Amino acid sequence: MDKENENRECFGILEKVFPMTEKGLRQTPNDCFYHCPVKTKCLQKAMTTKDGVKVEEEIIERGSKSGVINFFERWSRKKQVHRKTKK
Repeated sequence: MDKENENRECFGILEKVFPMTEKGLRQTPNDCFYHCPVKTKCLQKAMTTKDGVKVEEEIIERGSKSGVINFFERWSRKKQVHRKTKK
């Protein structure tokens, strides 16, 4: 891993590397997706932040609203997400 690339001002900042689109879904910008050599590490870092936990909760809520997951699965997944924040 190149330390120079990790020191970019956008490295690991969720709203810059995985922002919400007008459709209400998150998407990686084209500049990151096609031109960034450390996009995977950057997204992984962004997902370990408190904002990353919110994204995981968004995914769980979307699954619950669409009927893909039931109450108990939703509860279990949310519990797992909150355990990550305590580590």
